[in-house]
Amino acid sequence: MATIGSYLKKHTEALVKDVGIEPACELTGKSKATLGRYYSDHDEHADRFMPIDSVARLEEASSYPHVTAALAELKGITLSFDRERRNSKPSGGVNADVIALSQRFAILMAEYQQSIEDGIITANEAKRLLKETVALQQVLIDMKLHLEDETV
Repeated sequence: MATIGSYLKKHTEALVKDVGIEPACELTGKSKATLGRYYSDHDEHADRFMPIDSVARLEEASSYPHVTAALAELKGITLSFDRERRNSKPSGGVNADVIALSQRFAILMAEYQQSIEDGIITANEAKRLLKETVALQQVLIDMKLHLEDETV
């Protein structure tokens, strides 16, 4: 449970920092100190977690659903997160998806090559790799949806 707790606290911190501490205080009605306790790794705060209604408010304002994604990952569930609304971008179909897939994979491999050059993948490098992996996953989801459309 300690590993799960620290994992959730890390993602809670990312959520608060994504929104910004001042806006997070306004959205949740919590003080800076209280928000800090929710993601503190000190022993006295080990059993304190952000209430789910506060998480929902912050994730509505954030660029990414950090805590929801973390919970899904802990359960082995893959979420599909699309910043753009499905009907807001032109559809290129499967052929465009294949091209986008190869481009994204090339970007991921370039990031990996650059990250592993010194034999160590730093936290920032891991974040860049994760960002590219999520982008690649989104292309695969788009491709899956296009293929499903073609089979109907």
